[in-house]
Amino acid sequence: MRRRAALALVALLAAGCGRSQPVVKIGFVGPLTGDQAPVGQGMLNGAILAVEQAKAQGPILPGLEVELVALDDQRSPTQAVSAAKKLVADPDVVAVVGHLNSSCTMPASAVYHQAGMLQITPVSSNPQISRQGFETFYRTCATDDLQGPAAALFAVRELGARRVFILDDMTTYGRGLANEFKRKLKGLGAELLGHEGIPQGDKDFTPVLTKIKAYEPDLLYFAGMFPEGALLMKQRLRVGLTSRFMGGDGLYDASLITLATPEAAEGAYITTIGSDVRQIPTAQAFVRAYEARFGPIGAYSAYAYEAANIALWAVRTAGAKDRGAVLAAMKGLRDYPGIFGPQNFDVKGDSLIKVIGIFTVRDGRFEFVKTASWD
Repeated sequence: MRRRAALALVALLAAGCGRSQPVVKIGFVGPLTGDQAPVGQGMLNGAILAVEQAKAQGPILPGLEVELVALDDQRSPTQAVSAAKKLVADPDVVAVVGHLNSSCTMPASAVYHQAGMLQITPVSSNPQISRQGFETFYRTCATDDLQGPAAALFAVRELGARRVFILDDMTTYGRGLANEFKRKLKGLGAELLGHEGIPQGDKDFTPVLTKIKAYEPDLLYFAGMFPEGALLMKQRLRVGLTSRFMGGDGLYDASLITLATPEAAEGAYITTIGSDVRQIPTAQAFVRAYEARFGPIGAYSAYAYEAANIALWAVRTAGAKDRGAVLAAMKGLRDYPGIFGPQNFDVKGDSLIKVIGIFTVRDGRFEFVKTASWD
């Protein structure tokens, strides 16, 4: 119900609530249908809140209202490119917030770059995206070349892992994160028992889990998204695999615990490409506003809110509905007063706020453990 209501609101925003006055548009793209819709919807809610607050302040530019245009990429790289092309074809769209999956952001970023349009992803964390050299690309999260090593250090030094098996979902995100974890693991004295891939969308992982059980690992690390992660958690218990379970930020959504069941998820450890927003003093106004408007905060709602607000700031600073001017304004950003603290970006567009969080599942909910180190 909340998802339908939010999409209806976006439709109203995009229609200007029936007004015909000139507009400037901010695009949003993420998975709004399918198995990853809970994460995409949480991101969309964050962007909606940012635009609602901007609209309450009056026209974003003289004579121009701001609108949010939301598109669904269905977690498909092909659909992501189609959505990107649709946005760049609309002359009123001057910036985009998206995507969720690195496998979607990677090809879509080339479309935005060719059009000279600012793109800010809240969560796509594969480091190769920003190494393409696209001046249009920015992100408000940390990257997997930090997350993977942080997970490996925590697994070995604090969980005592000595025999580790790695699974990934063979996507740009999953394979990249798994490789970063593996590189660090090899230098820490732990034994890598194996590394295999599973396809997104598969439902039965019994054969691979049975194979892994024979290796007797003390830790199973999964780099992928929560739908597959939940199935792995449940099915490992069925085959008698009793090792600890650890994974990356793709698992960090409340749906993981619901789908896996609290019993199967209990005790799992998860890294995130940021800290617990509820514990950040500068984020408390956002927390109150979001929860009053939408209820529980989604995994990446805060990062989408931050990305949308920075895009809105760039439009205001540009002073014109012009993609080149908006991008130029973005390049001049210094110490933006964001909800995570002063926000700055390096020459590749990566946020200089580099924080990796560690959570565990306890009594049916995520519990913050600590901020992790990656070296």
